[in-house]
Amino acid sequence: MGLIGAGNMARAMARGWGEPVLCTDHGSGRAAALAAELGGEAPASNAELAESADVVVLCHKPAQLEQVAREIQGVSTVVSVLGGVSFSALRAAYPSAGLVRAMPNTPVEVRQGVICWAQDELDADLAAALRDRFRVLGAVIELPEPLLDLATGLSGVGPAYLAVVAEAMSDSAIKHGLPPALATELVSLTLAGTAALLRAREGDTLAIRREVASPGGVTVRGLAALERAGLRAAFLDAADALASHRP
Repeated sequence: MGLIGAGNMARAMARGWGEPVLCTDHGSGRAAALAAELGGEAPASNAELAESADVVVLCHKPAQLEQVAREIQGVSTVVSVLGGVSFSALRAAYPSAGLVRAMPNTPVEVRQGVICWAQDELDADLAAALRDRFRVLGAVIELPEPLLDLATGLSGVGPAYLAVVAEAMSDSAIKHGLPPALATELVSLTLAGTAALLRAREGDTLAIRREVASPGGVTVRGLAALERAGLRAAFLDAADALASHRP
């Protein structure tokens, strides 16, 4: 696979695969740096990359869709990780290619990502091989395209939201005297363990809360403080903000 674009998501995927990479950029030098880090090659042009790659992965800016398509016309299989770029737009740019929209989040770098997946006019064997390739990076969740952007609005932004939650939790403990490194370690381990428990309990958040929150105890008081501060309302407002800018 050849990656057109070497920004944050391309780097996260390439590091997750952990193999020599074939990638380009538009003069930033990131492709050469990524190839130096992982091995592989940074071709001088997108056309040169397309000649060497069986599958082209679009990791460039969405506004560059038509420009890049003109440079690599004739490719047979295109995987797009471009946010908000629909199959209809991709089909207009690549009329004869098999298409995949694969919307990963940044934990693919450590093979713990979520990849929301939809495909169009793709050979079944090739589709299976590509899904297996992306499963190395985490969970592949297959969806009809109308749900793809909605789902990505949860999994894609989730790492940023949870990083803010982790930062706030750490800061609150540091304020009361816990060493910063210890606070960060405790929060990171707690988030990871809670995520595993949530999956084991099939998403039963209420059960997990009740197992920690004894009546009249400190957890109940802490949860009440979070509710008074508007934690749920803040997440709802954030979701509304995303929806208002969704293509």
